[in-house]
Amino acid sequence: MVSVLVSDKLSESAVQVLRNNGIDVAFEPDLGKDKKALRTRIGSFDGLAVRSATKVSEQLLSSAHRLKVIGRAGIGVDNIDVNAATRRGIIVMNTPFGNSITTAEHAISLMMAVARQIPEANASTHAGKWEKAKFMGVEVTNKTLGLVGCGNIGSIVADRALGLKMKVVAYDPFLSPERAERLGVRKVGFGELLEASDFISLHVPKTDRTARLIDSEAIAGMKPGVRIINCARGGIVDEAALAEALKSGVVAGAAFDVFEMEPATESPLFNLPNVVCTPHLGAATLEAQENVSIQVAEQMVDYLLRGAVSNAINMPSISAEESAVIGPFVQLAAYLGSFVGQMTEEPIESINILYDGEVASMNTRALDSALIAGMIKPQVPDANMVSAPIIARERGVKISTTTQEQSGVFESYIRLTVKTRSLTRSVAGTVFSDGKPRFIQIKGINIDAEVGRHMLYTTNNDVPGVIGTLGTVLGDAGVNIANFTLGRTGPAGSAIALLELDEPLDDEDVKALRETGKFQRIRPLVFDLAN
Repeated sequence: MVSVLVSDKLSESAVQVLRNNGIDVAFEPDLGKDKKALRTRIGSFDGLAVRSATKVSEQLLSSAHRLKVIGRAGIGVDNIDVNAATRRGIIVMNTPFGNSITTAEHAISLMMAVARQIPEANASTHAGKWEKAKFMGVEVTNKTLGLVGCGNIGSIVADRALGLKMKVVAYDPFLSPERAERLGVRKVGFGELLEASDFISLHVPKTDRTARLIDSEAIAGMKPGVRIINCARGGIVDEAALAEALKSGVVAGAAFDVFEMEPATESPLFNLPNVVCTPHLGAATLEAQENVSIQVAEQMVDYLLRGAVSNAINMPSISAEESAVIGPFVQLAAYLGSFVGQMTEEPIESINILYDGEVASMNTRALDSALIAGMIKPQVPDANMVSAPIIARERGVKISTTTQEQSGVFESYIRLTVKTRSLTRSVAGTVFSDGKPRFIQIKGINIDAEVGRHMLYTTNNDVPGVIGTLGTVLGDAGVNIANFTLGRTGPAGSAIALLELDEPLDDEDVKALRETGKFQRIRPLVFDLAN
């Protein structure tokens, strides 16, 4: 039975989603806080569902012998070593949409709070003071809100801000002009956003490129009196630089829900006037917690039971509906990769994957992963669609893809071309209407061969007697030929044979074929038909 460990506080509804689908669930919401106990328990589970309390480290993953998927109920995966999971072939999923509205609403709330100094006015009034003149605020109407990032959350913030009659500008390299127009925002460069904005709200992940994005240099380029809101990730803003700008009055206020070090027990921003701080509450509503819990449970069910991948951090997504269509081509891609991986003895320097016809419009990123996994497995047996691409990159393999419209008789085909230091090798295949993958070309020679578990590939000069030799030697060895496919460049030219066998050849059988002197190359092949 498939089993999932829930080591953080997910909702009962989410746990029930798992159980209703026949998954054995261990619901231990406090286990994530006990690293030693978690490491002892993790080895017997196929899935791990977490929030932010569980720290999924490389050390923990070294004990996760069965683990196939980690589901994060929420957006951020800072608590998960995604690289370590990827190397072990473990899919990491998050739920990027379940708390988008909640986080966007929190950003708007903080903007309003810092505009009107509400927290300080509240504390003063509770203390019995009546400091009406002290807390002079500003309106947001007709002010310019600059969004650094205009994805799921940023676009919702834009919608709410436009409802408040604000002007909205956005800096986002991935925001198309057409989408900006639909959202009602003006796309600008980073420098222009800093100069134009009365309020700046951050909605980007923390990466090498966004770390300390708002530093002293960026602050120097801002409009005097700007107010900065961060509900994204700690570390995007240089907190010390911002604190100095707040003290000098260059920045009029700030509202932060996230901090460089969390839990944040101290920060340069603490106890400064007109700085509103909350303890990472962006997703902290009942609705959001329920939504992300149920969403991650459903995603894990889809993957563990049906092979569908959604919202994966380290693998292309494949929906259940898409899987039915793309599945045979995933198999084909894996077979093409496996053929080359078994045939190539030198280190592979580069590969090109050509998608021709209808397959070019499919999820080629998933097909890339399947092909690379097939190619890597002969050297790294436990490689899969998750780990193989990173293994290939670490080995210096340059990977390129090409797509083109239908160029021949096949509605779709895939060709893999591999280069090593001394040779270039190619193999192509297609999927016929019966749904079965076939090899259609090897070394530029056309063939039509179904894929079997045990196969034999040979090359030879096109001379009489080769077919008879193959039949005689294999017959003497007691190996039955299930299918026999031939191809050649022309009379007396180069020829290839691809045979499907009912049982594998042993070393003595290969030696007997070699001793006939009729073959230039003899290579037994094994294909995993469960791919």
